Amino acid sequence: MASSQQKKRILVTGGAGYIGSNTVLQLADAGYEVVVVDNLSYGRREAVDPRILRVFDLHDTEALVALFQAEPCDAVIHFAAFISVGESMKLPEIYFDNNVGASLSLFTAMLRTGVKHLVFSSTAAVYGLPESSPISEDLPYAPINPYGESKVMVEKILGWLDRAHGLRHVCLRYFNASGADPEGRAGEMHNPETHLIPLLFRAIQTGKPVDVFGDDYPTPDGTCVRDYIHVSDLAQAHILAVESLLGGAPSNKFNVGTGTGFSVLEVIRAVESVTGKQVPHRISPRRAGDPPALVADSNKLQSTLGWKPRLGELKDIVSTAWNFAQKHSK
Repeated sequence: MASSQQKKRILVTGGAGYIGSNTVLQLADAGYEVVVVDNLSYGRREAVDPRILRVFDLHDTEALVALFQAEPCDAVIHFAAFISVGESMKLPEIYFDNNVGASLSLFTAMLRTGVKHLVFSSTAAVYGLPESSPISEDLPYAPINPYGESKVMVEKILGWLDRAHGLRHVCLRYFNASGADPEGRAGEMHNPETHLIPLLFRAIQTGKPVDVFGDDYPTPDGTCVRDYIHVSDLAQAHILAVESLLGGAPSNKFNVGTGTGFSVLEVIRAVESVTGKQVPHRISPRRAGDPPALVADSNKLQSTLGWKPRLGELKDIVSTAWNFAQKHSK
């Protein structure tokens, strides 16, 4: 990144989480100063340099105001959110309280201290079950769960705050973040784990078969197809979005993806190829609400911000994830 940005300070909320910690590393690599706010409800303390970690909850507006006053920031990247679709169906109230309420607290603190640039970690769940794929940004909001609805609400709030107060923002919508930092510094360690590739590693390690939900979809091999984006490429998209805002660009919304989909069985074969081990798996009934294929059309992001996926090969994604898993296995 440009050396002119070296003295910029970026606040990263949820920076001790999976995507957040990878983005923090890349921001530091690019010469930015970084401050992380995380309540560690899901983030891992060891994922962040303790010198830059501030542990408190985003609902605490006064703590955020004090932080912005003590450590003035040029922009915010907002990752902090609950992300389990299934949990959101059972406990919608905590998703709206955390994902919407805490976001509004953050935005209020930003406005009070004059911070007017924000990159929001949104989701392609705002589209619900689109009838066509690849998915473009002009599709309407159609969330089918409280998680997706909470992200829609935040996007709409940001639109009004831009109109009323000039809080410029970029919303990045993505599906399947995967892989790990190529140097092994950060990767996936969710608890509970819900992402496919770490679950396949677990099946190898435990011998307990992983469930493949449905093999009768209208896809080449009958299993669901998804767009897997390497977390390092995703982090780069957030940095480019920050730089666009700091450079005076208007608010915008972008999908982030490779534009290529891989089926569940293709991912299993890739994991077996990389690890040299068989993945125990079994075919189970379909899950309600799983669309056959979800692939992002990221042409707008590529043409507007010049972003390109650099680690788009499935083998790259699996190899970096496996290296990280091996490093951190007990």
